[in-house]
Amino acid sequence: MSWEVIEILQQLVRIPSINPMGRDVSGDEYFEYAVTDQLERWFTELGVPSCRQEIAPRRENIIARIDGDRDPLDGGSILVFEAHQDTVPVEGMTIDPFDPVIRDGRMYGRGSCDIKGGMACMLTNFARYAKERPEGMPTLVMACSVNEEYGFSGAQTMAELWETDGWLPRAPDGVIVAEPTMLDVVVAHKGTARGHCHARGKAAHSSQPQLGTSAIFRMGHVLRAMEQYAAEVVGTLGEDKWVGKPTISVGLIEGGISVNTVPDHCQIEIDRRVLPGDDAQAAYAHAVEYVLDYLKENVSEGDTGIEFDKPYLAKPGLSDKCNAELATSLSTAIQACGHEGNWIGVPFGTDAHAFSSRDIPTVVFGPGSINQAHTVDEWIELEQLHQATEILSQFVLQNCS
Repeated sequence: MSWEVIEILQQLVRIPSINPMGRDVSGDEYFEYAVTDQLERWFTELGVPSCRQEIAPRRENIIARIDGDRDPLDGGSILVFEAHQDTVPVEGMTIDPFDPVIRDGRMYGRGSCDIKGGMACMLTNFARYAKERPEGMPTLVMACSVNEEYGFSGAQTMAELWETDGWLPRAPDGVIVAEPTMLDVVVAHKGTARGHCHARGKAAHSSQPQLGTSAIFRMGHVLRAMEQYAAEVVGTLGEDKWVGKPTISVGLIEGGISVNTVPDHCQIEIDRRVLPGDDAQAAYAHAVEYVLDYLKENVSEGDTGIEFDKPYLAKPGLSDKCNAELATSLSTAIQACGHEGNWIGVPFGTDAHAFSSRDIPTVVFGPGSINQAHTVDEWIELEQLHQATEILSQFVLQNCS
């Protein structure tokens, strides 16, 4: 095949790899297996070793390696390009999500921006250096994870490559995680804790509501407490120079079975964003404790019927404590290609924590804007793709020794 970045991205967009986001689903468009199979075919064509890590049925990381000139156990370095294979769902899109149309200098389609565009830039360079192998080239790894959009479980498993499997002789010296950063270098981002809260009530016919207890009314008290916590408390719990203050929001609510039935169950889903270095579990627990105390003090029935599940996701942020050298190297490559190479922090989460939490220098970088990610007409500028490809090539050359 041609290893031009535009062609690679078009092929990736044509392959659905929708993350079901915790829903029970069926259909060939869900999960990442088809992208994984295509990546394996490409790596085989390049003649480089690759391996797969099963995370769940039809969900496998795939990792490929180009061995460098020097053994990593004898002074050679290991650099990793990492990108996730999954995309968010396509409901509500105003374009064909899997038809990578090019128009007015943009490519449209689900995943074009987040993050198949960044993956295509990395794959283009991976293919180039599999063929050219410049003198002094480091060991270069292309790591493609699953389930980034809903849990980060794929990236978490990648450490087994060097901790238990021996597929890499030791931990990497640096990881660049692909996300849309407008060609800036992300050195820090927030962590995430997510969980559910349930309100229990008693069902009854709506013509006689006094015979039941509305779970939705009970949840209303929880939401009032959560709103107060968001407005008056969470922003006082610290501030980071890169990402600002922590936040909390309620993004989903479900309850009731019909308009003429007093609901006996209502559920909300909570999203707590934490500062780099903070404990996501503890941060979530702090919010839960505040809500329960509020209910006991302000609601006649207290916290009766209210249950908080343990968070199903609790991941730290990306800290800048050990990535300055890597960020400087990448910024130098960006500047050599005529761009600013600013260091920034972002509020969203990425796979980066899976590596940085193990003290592996990690930064986030890629083409496109996060403002185009997850949108109804997702797109990426072609010029950004070419620029990011050039920058990553320069970065590899800088690290040849």
